[in-house]
Amino acid sequence: MTQTRSPNGGDERITAIPFWKKALRRPELGAVAGTILVIAFFLVAASGTGMFTPAGIMNFLEVSAQLGILATAAALLMIGGEFDLSIGSMVGLAGIVIAIPTMEYGWPLWAALLLAFACAVLVGWVNGYLVNRTGLPSFIVTLAFLFILRGLAIGLSRLLTGRTQIGGIAERIPGDWFAALFSGEVGSGLFAWLAAHGWIGTNFAGNPVVTGIPVSIVWWLALTAIATWVLLCTPYGNWIFASGGDANAARNSGVPVRRVKISLFIFTALSATVFASLQVMDTGSADTIRGLLKELEAIIAVVIGGALLTGGYGSAIGAALGALIFGMVQMGIFYTGVNTDWFKVFLGVMLLVAVLFNNFVRKKAMESK
Repeated sequence: MTQTRSPNGGDERITAIPFWKKALRRPELGAVAGTILVIAFFLVAASGTGMFTPAGIMNFLEVSAQLGILATAAALLMIGGEFDLSIGSMVGLAGIVIAIPTMEYGWPLWAALLLAFACAVLVGWVNGYLVNRTGLPSFIVTLAFLFILRGLAIGLSRLLTGRTQIGGIAERIPGDWFAALFSGEVGSGLFAWLAAHGWIGTNFAGNPVVTGIPVSIVWWLALTAIATWVLLCTPYGNWIFASGGDANAARNSGVPVRRVKISLFIFTALSATVFASLQVMDTGSADTIRGLLKELEAIIAVVIGGALLTGGYGSAIGAALGALIFGMVQMGIFYTGVNTDWFKVFLGVMLLVAVLFNNFVRKKAMESK
């Protein structure tokens, strides 16, 4: 049997997929469009306010980074077909676990940080184990832990210190090898050089208006890059998509669904602890109310980024863009002088529009196959 070949010498059965069809199949397409739209809007609405100066950009990037750290982990878990509503409460508990041993019992800060991360591993493992063992929806299990962890943070803090806010941690940061990973800025020398050569502005004392990149932004970019690599370039990434798409079919194909999901719950708890560590080092204090509603904001960022609530579809890059949109809107409202009371309304509308647009894109992608 003679094989028919196309004029360029290739097999006619192998058809090149146009770029626009490939783009339609990418989950972060809606987030890319949304990011461009939000930037264009604030370039006009916030013109002359300083929002897009180096200092203004660093401000909204830092806000985006704090949410993006949580959103990256939430994205992988949602792609794997599960939710974690306890990550906000984990932020509050982790901060207290860091602060109490340090300030009340004289622990070195690095030891308290390691204890917080160990607690995160335990909480993530328990969440994942219960979801897999009982067959209960992760929404229910982690909703229970939302209250349990917040109650533990408040109860332990009042029991051991008599208060819900613990300060003085900033004095313990200098010289601590582990705390240095969660505090300060990077690239200070580069920004000093840029200021000396007139690339960025200086203040009245001659110092650059931006002295460095906050370490939270570095964490955000690093976690997003690692998560993207895992999803797109490793067998474990394929297991995540398979576990969220059809868990039974994945098990029948040899995918260790139980281990994958438990590891993803552990990752979300660890990411919440990274977030808490950054907050504690930045403010020099811990508060039991920290992280309130962050679980919902993380889910919003992931959905805006194109992930499906039913699992099996999404990307870490999309979640990062969702967090970027969130940060730009939050700071943009401040720069434009709009009453911040309307921020939640705008956020809800943005979520609804994102879901509708992503649904439209997915339908078009299916039609183009």
